[in-house]
Amino acid sequence: MTHPNIVILTGAGISAESGLGTFRDEGGLWAQHRIEDVATPEGFARNPQLVVDFYNARRAQAAEATPNPAHLALARLQAEHSGQVLLVTQNVDSLHEKAGSTNAVHMHGALASALCAACEVRWEAPLTMHVGEACPSCSRPTARPDIVWFGEIPYHMDRIERALMEADIFAAIGTSGNVYPAAGFVQMAAHVGAKTVEMNLDPSATVNLFEEVRPGKASETVPQWVDSLLSD
Repeated sequence: MTHPNIVILTGAGISAESGLGTFRDEGGLWAQHRIEDVATPEGFARNPQLVVDFYNARRAQAAEATPNPAHLALARLQAEHSGQVLLVTQNVDSLHEKAGSTNAVHMHGALASALCAACEVRWEAPLTMHVGEACPSCSRPTARPDIVWFGEIPYHMDRIERALMEADIFAAIGTSGNVYPAAGFVQMAAHVGAKTVEMNLDPSATVNLFEEVRPGKASETVPQWVDSLLSD
């Protein structure tokens, strides 16, 4: 296989080594709130100030974070691999972009983006958003974080599914395997005969569906995997 098509899914685990907490970290931002209060449309409707403040804190934290060797290795793979490399991330930080990755697909939205709930126009989010900010397009006070909350449909699913149907290699990095539809990507890729590999500090909920498992820190396993691909 000279020019394999590669689809890579990254989750919170790849950014954890850059200091960005996951759902399960004790003492982090997520530990201070219930998911229902800060990551659902209903939570935003009940208490928009709480939600906006939460994402302001996450945005500030992400702005200070720097890419780790795993992010840098994936950017190198995109730059040097002769075939297609689609990088899909569940993360809402910009660490892939900071590392030099191009065209990362943010299926759960991005902290750096604001969304109008009325007309769906997007624009660059300020570091500090405010409740009731006006949309620059329709002028209605309906700005919200451009984040896919629980109960909402992830972005770019058509593009992701097309890529999975043409994948020769599928890799999941730092994902829990608990959040769908992303947790089902390995089955889609395996169905078309793609080689599947998981790189995770701890086994995911779907680890048994992967052909190859590389346990360990993403900052170690991902550069090693990229080196092996580029040397083939």
